[in-house]
Amino acid sequence: MNLRQSWLVFAFGSAFFAGLTALFGKIGVAGINSNLATFIRTVVILGVTAAILSWRDEWRPASVIQPQTWLFLVLSGIATGLSWLCYYRALQLGPVGKVAPIDKLSVVFAILLGVLFVGETLSWPVAIGGALILAGSIVIAVF
Repeated sequence: MNLRQSWLVFAFGSAFFAGLTALFGKIGVAGINSNLATFIRTVVILGVTAAILSWRDEWRPASVIQPQTWLFLVLSGIATGLSWLCYYRALQLGPVGKVAPIDKLSVVFAILLGVLFVGETLSWPVAIGGALILAGSIVIAVF
């Protein structure tokens, strides 16, 4: 499998598991505080990730990780945590069929942030796809 096919497999896996996340999260957050539900989810993620790191023998000393890498991973972790807290609260309050598509506006934000901050090129296919995601989210949220 070449590199292009490899990232596609993982990207589709991400989308599939994100879909399951919405469904299981909606069911799991019923009758529990959404912040506590997020905490439980986070503990499970830590355990699964630690098991994968151990199985693949990928643990490394913290000292070999560059300070800039630490900074951006910590910032990413904070952003992820805030996203999850908002997501679970939204799932608790709203229908999964509306919450999940609005959450996918993250794609539009990621495209814009990639162009603005890391110099990615905005191609026509990416711009059109992002616009369609935006339009679809608006249609789902409003109607």
